[in-house]
Amino acid sequence: MTGCAVETEIVNQSQTEITHLKATIVALREQLETLSFDKDKAVQRAVLLSSDEIQQLKDMASSLRSELENLRFEKDAAVQRAIQSSADEIQQLKNTTSSLRSELENLRFEKDAAVQRAIQSSADEIQQLKNTTSSLRSELENLRFEKDAAVQRAIQSSADEIQQLKSTIASLRSEMESKK
Repeated sequence: MTGCAVETEIVNQSQTEITHLKATIVALREQLETLSFDKDKAVQRAVLLSSDEIQQLKDMASSLRSELENLRFEKDAAVQRAIQSSADEIQQLKNTTSSLRSELENLRFEKDAAVQRAIQSSADEIQQLKNTTSSLRSELENLRFEKDAAVQRAIQSSADEIQQLKSTIASLRSEMESKK
């Protein structure tokens, strides 16, 4: 192979490696965007669910208040029974609300922890990609240096050979002229 063909092959290999690295980076970016979208979607879903539950509890409390007001207009005995019954039910609702609040806080904590894990995982992956990119850059620079050195050696070798041929030609000319 000639020096030019070797150099062209090295350049082609380098370009192929660069193309593969770019494709890898694009794929990793898309994966990161997908993870970010999924995280945002999960957060929105959790917020929507908690919002619906809160609204249902508000509606239920409002309904119970209306029912309590309607019962006040009935007989005193019925009112007292209804008040006692409602008080028990209100306590149960308070307990349920408290329980649901605790569960909601636990879900928020778990969601936050999951988000933190996802962020940390993404940060780790980004750092690994940066390290890989840096390593590949160093390797590419070394390959460029080696290629340049090989080209310089080839040029020097060609120059030496040209000089030898010139010397041989000069010697042959002298010999031919001396034989004339």
